[in-house]
Amino acid sequence: MPNGRRMRNENGEGKSMSMIQTKSLTLAYGDVPIIDNLTLSIPEGQITVLIGSNGCGKSTLLRSLARLLKPEQGSVLLDGKDIHQSSTKAVARKLAMLPQGPTAPEGLTVLQLVKQGRYPYQSWLKQWSEEDERLVRHALQVTGVESLADRPVDSLSGGQRQRAWIAMTLAQNTDVILLDEPTTYLDMSHQIEILDLLYELNQNEGRTIVMVLHDLNLACRYAHHIIAVRDKGVYAQGAPEDVLTPQMVRDVFCMDCIICDDPLFGTPMCVPRGKGRICGDRCERKDECKTNNLLATHAG
Repeated sequence: MPNGRRMRNENGEGKSMSMIQTKSLTLAYGDVPIIDNLTLSIPEGQITVLIGSNGCGKSTLLRSLARLLKPEQGSVLLDGKDIHQSSTKAVARKLAMLPQGPTAPEGLTVLQLVKQGRYPYQSWLKQWSEEDERLVRHALQVTGVESLADRPVDSLSGGQRQRAWIAMTLAQNTDVILLDEPTTYLDMSHQIEILDLLYELNQNEGRTIVMVLHDLNLACRYAHHIIAVRDKGVYAQGAPEDVLTPQMVRDVFCMDCIICDDPLFGTPMCVPRGKGRICGDRCERKDECKTNNLLATHAG
């Protein structure tokens, strides 16, 4: 990660169109509504981070963007077309999704895993090609797992394993990469390692990256655009300095904090006051705070 305040990605400046949009999107699990009537555009060529309390619908929204969850109402548009009107392979050539905590079959090597990223391009008429081989090698090299190519995925450390999975999504050669909590279960050094890698992919290759993160300070360090989710919709969105405010943290996370500048990067940094969640007489949303975790298993 470079020193000083992060610069906005020039690839994403001034663009008025978005590759991914939602229109009047409503999502639910059974009779439980998660997202309601959401219209949203994801900035192209930038890093967008979804934040919000447990159970607010971040992961559900991400799964819908990846065509893994069919809307109750409304639509997800990819390049202006309803994503559910395209074939699975057609979508997979434009958009890659890395779920939270993926697992590989026992004994599968890193090279074999990364090759799976080329599946959307295979057919009876088009078998493995030099282009497939080149993109797999590029993915291994860029993610720093080339030397691990012959190692079983289940023998790797947490950081190595996550880089191998990201290599697979890179081999898919899509403009858009979606990641659900890519730093989960990783220690601090590996979290920074993975986020640095994603930042470099955005800056060097112009990939549009959308991910769910729980760490607000890391979200502000790496994101160009933050979307705060609350009450089945978007509470706020925009640049980190516009979104991360004491009022937003109070309303979305039911927590008192102060916001100061990150001493290394100048981005907003959230410092909790130390009393944890403030679900007492002062919290206008205490009932929601108490029940929020009941939906977390489903909504993410």
